[in-house]
Amino acid sequence: MPKTLQQQIQTFYDASSGLWEQVWGEHMHHGYYGPAGTERKERRQAQIDLIEELLHWGGVSRATAILDVGCGIGGSSLYLAEKFGATATGITLSPVQARRATERAAADGLGDRTQFQVADALKMPFADGGFDLVWSMESGEHMPDKLQFLKECHRVLKPGGTFLIATWCHRPINESPLTQEEQAHLEKIYRVYRLPYVISLAEYEAIAHNLDYQNLRTADWSPAVAPFWDEVVRSAISPAAVVGLLRAGWGTMQAALSMGLMQSGYRRGLVRFGVLAGVKE
Repeated sequence: MPKTLQQQIQTFYDASSGLWEQVWGEHMHHGYYGPAGTERKERRQAQIDLIEELLHWGGVSRATAILDVGCGIGGSSLYLAEKFGATATGITLSPVQARRATERAAADGLGDRTQFQVADALKMPFADGGFDLVWSMESGEHMPDKLQFLKECHRVLKPGGTFLIATWCHRPINESPLTQEEQAHLEKIYRVYRLPYVISLAEYEAIAHNLDYQNLRTADWSPAVAPFWDEVVRSAISPAAVVGLLRAGWGTMQAALSMGLMQSGYRRGLVRFGVLAGVKE
């Protein structure tokens, strides 16, 4: 039987997360290279800078109970827990990722303040209003129902809590719809990275507005993060990466060979990197 989208995502990250950590480290997301993307910096530092820039832009200076939706191997969760002295819960569809995040938390002395579990972001196993910061770093693109995703994030937020999301988007379509060629480009990205579809940042904002998120803010950070793919492509040809790709299997290898789709998507303005912040009333 064909695998469901959730099973495809799980299989993809079960297979690829070990290689990502080995070659690129614990943060499975873009880096930040200055507003115009012109600042030269080491890749991991750029990834840390993306976290810090998002917190600063979103006005988050403290947190006590954090939910990391799509936590990967715990990069953001552990960083935020340590930074704020907070508790952090991470959810992922990948048992391999949840297990590795738990191991990393113990090694970092954060095992008593963090927990990681396999859970569906569209049907989270948490009570209403349990978190004062809901964080989603590049997981929205994997969600097959964007409305339900934002509804669940709103539900588990405490009143006055902040929702911060950074996600892959496509260009605005208010003036002209996507062309067939643009849609074909996106479909290739969807197949490689196991995505159902992406939407524009304006569409995310409209969904959040209808859910009564307050103090809504959005921004397009595409120029700031686009250089990340150049760094990843360069590092992918290292001997360690090549050996790791061969061991990880065809799905991971296909994703690595298709990184040019993201590079060209950014260059032509089709692929966008959107950020959104909102507060629960």
